[in-house]
Amino acid sequence: MITVKDTQRATVRVSFDGQVIKQFHGPNARHRFENEVMILRHLESRGCDFVPKLLKADRKTLTMVTTSCGSRVDHLDEERCRELFEELEEYGVRHDDAEVRNVTYRQQDGRFCLIDFEFASLLDQDLPVSPLETEPFPEGGSGEPTPLSLLWSGHTDQGNVRKNNEDVFLGLAIDANDVRHLGRIGQASPETLAQSDLLFAVSDGMGGARSGEFASRIAIEKITRMLPPLLKQRSKGFAIGFEQTLEALFSEIHKALLYLGSSYEECKGMGATLSLCWFTPGKVHFAHIGDSRIYHLPVSGGIRQLTEDDTHVGWLLRTGAIREREAKTHPRRNMLQKALGAENQFVAPQIGSVSFGSGDRFMLCTDGVTDAIYNDQIPLILAECPKTESLAQHLVREGVKRSGKDNATAAVVEIGRTKP
Repeated sequence: MITVKDTQRATVRVSFDGQVIKQFHGPNARHRFENEVMILRHLESRGCDFVPKLLKADRKTLTMVTTSCGSRVDHLDEERCRELFEELEEYGVRHDDAEVRNVTYRQQDGRFCLIDFEFASLLDQDLPVSPLETEPFPEGGSGEPTPLSLLWSGHTDQGNVRKNNEDVFLGLAIDANDVRHLGRIGQASPETLAQSDLLFAVSDGMGGARSGEFASRIAIEKITRMLPPLLKQRSKGFAIGFEQTLEALFSEIHKALLYLGSSYEECKGMGATLSLCWFTPGKVHFAHIGDSRIYHLPVSGGIRQLTEDDTHVGWLLRTGAIREREAKTHPRRNMLQKALGAENQFVAPQIGSVSFGSGDRFMLCTDGVTDAIYNDQIPLILAECPKTESLAQHLVREGVKRSGKDNATAAVVEIGRTKP
């Protein structure tokens, strides 16, 4: 984290992944903060691409996080500078500090950009206001939505055929002071979610002897070691890039498995799948490789498989060459094209983010659960869960009952609204 500006009005820092963190203080700090947030949201709704994109706004600390628009410009022709600010007015905004100090140069596309909109105004105050502009700040403020809680359950089973369990389930809560392993059943209050990141992951190991079991545990151990230092920084108000962090994490696990596989004969070919969900307020970031899966079950109904199976059969299914019933019995359904380790030269995980609301559910599972369960059957199975079992336990038990040829592991995360 580098401090690039520290004045009586604001402190500006740049994180290791290039995001810009600006904290307002001094005279009229709240007014300047809210004005710049409003202007940036307006410009984004109008499709303006030469200004920072707002990523986060915290009314409690008067801190905003934006994308970077490159480096500041020291000298610029007066005519070109005037043209830039006139172009901004085409998007309905007048920059009230139209000076070269607020011009930057974005090297990747050779574009001059404009920054610092705490002194800016809408040209037409009567313009229709889009939902993006009037949306309450997610953190703090009288208009913030009712806080959400998070409930989870995890379960794993050896199955009816395998002699050992190569699956692993992980739940972690990480804040500025501590890293806690979560139990297989639990609940996080809105206060906990405001102060902590919660991570859930499942991994399915593969390899000779017991190296598959070893591989999945290495994957989980790397998560436990690598992410906490980064997330502790985030909990202190520093921004981190979710995509870059998850890519780095999967790369490190991949390197560790390749090293062990090349160093010890009994570990040759060892590898693992990994599906991970990283819960933050209002959004879950996920990363995946292999044929374990992540599902989203929205409160409105239905089910959506967020991840793609890294198998040839998965590709055939996605392209419409075969149907789900044919995929369940295809002789090559378990042959992975991508995994961590397993002598693969490169690793390219699938990474994404999904917003959530009260009543939504997310499910992570290994292929032992879905071997004989169809996607559209999952909501029905969860709905039939008896009170004596957790959702994850019931789902795993049903998967083992219908097939049981492989280890089976699942984690189910539920989003709940707290009572006022």
